[in-house]
Amino acid sequence: MKIALMMENSQAAKNAIVYKELKGVADEKGYPVFNVGMSDENDHHLTYIHLGIMASILLNSKAVDFVIAGCGTGQGAMMSLNIHPGVVCGYCLEPTDAFLFSQINNGNALALAFAKGFGWGAELNLRYMFEKAFTGVRGEGYPVERKEPQVRNAGILNQVKQAVVKENYLDTLRAIDPELVKTAVSGERFQECFFANCQDKEIEEFVRGVLAS
Repeated sequence: MKIALMMENSQAAKNAIVYKELKGVADEKGYPVFNVGMSDENDHHLTYIHLGIMASILLNSKAVDFVIAGCGTGQGAMMSLNIHPGVVCGYCLEPTDAFLFSQINNGNALALAFAKGFGWGAELNLRYMFEKAFTGVRGEGYPVERKEPQVRNAGILNQVKQAVVKENYLDTLRAIDPELVKTAVSGERFQECFFANCQDKEIEEFVRGVLAS
């Protein structure tokens, strides 16, 4: 599983803490982690709106399998990611959120609050959330006897989202302000992750075109 971590301007100063805890958990499982957002407050400037665009491109192109995002409260990042087709983002404040999302909703992204409640023991809470998010078989249901309806409902929700978002994925990107998209894909580490791992030539050509514009 390839994991992307992306952080925006308001919480960029905490990137080193978050990256350390995520990588510590991922390394034990052999999962590569790509730190594609802001690494400090002086880095390529991003908002949670850009994170949604970035996450959608990485997930729809299969450059990564899972995204960890967030902002001050986590709410803006969650809404921004969930706007896009192919992205199912949960909201995570503590380890049981991560576990239940993995087992019941089986999505491909989590939005965390990097300001709210981020005090003593914050790094421990991060580590425990990441452990629960990436431990065990996803989508097994909780409790286990509820697996069948939970899997069914998660599938129905995905079908409803596909029905609502009727446009081709690239058409949804083309409908967004081009400057927003260009800013989202202009980060050096984002490009390194995307171009090395992208499995969709059409999305790759689109991104190259945006960067060249």
